[in-house]
Formats: sequence, structure tokens, C-alpha cells
Amino acid sequence: MRNDERFEIQRAFDLLPHVVGASWTAVWFRMQGIRKPTREEFREKALEYLKMIEPVLNAYPKDEEFTEICKYIEFRKKQEYLKIISGENKEIEVRYDRYVDYG
Repeated sequence: MRNDERFEIQRAFDLLPHVVGASWTAVWFRMQGIRKPTREEFREKALEYLKMIEPVLNAYPKDEEFTEICKYIEFRKKQEYLKIISGENKEIEVRYDRYVDYG
């Protein structure tokens, strides 16, 4: 698969973890009145919210012409999940810092 064929999926995975995961997480903690969650709690909740969009990530048909993009999506999904939990997703970490500093 050429890079240009997966460009839009790459951009989605660049944005979805913090736009969906961290944003919904910050609101959840705010509504719960939890001003200083641990990093691990924030990461776990961000991952929980990101996983809620898995039906979208699995939306392409299992037809032959979609095989490569479906494999790439599965690869990126696992990669992003690991990055969130391990603290390697810098955007999630920035959102955590911003939340505990400004709640």
C-alpha cells in the first residue's frame, strides 16, 4: 500500500487519541470533581473513550480491496493504544498537564 493511500487514516490516528480520548476524559474528570487524577488514571480513561469509537475503526468491509487498509488500521490502533498507556503519546500528556494545571 502506498503512503498516499493511507494518508487520511494516518491523520485520523494523529488526532483521534487526544481529540476524542483526552477531551472526553477531561470533561469526565471535571464532572466527577476530580481535579488531580494520576497520569495513569488519565491515560486509562483516555484509552477507554478512544476504544468507544472502535466500530468506526472496523467500518470498512472485509472485502479484498480493503484488506490492506484494514490491516493498517489494526496496526495503527494497537500502536496508538500502547502509546497512550505507556505515556508516549505527547498530546495526551500535554492534555493531562493542562487539565491538572487549569482543571
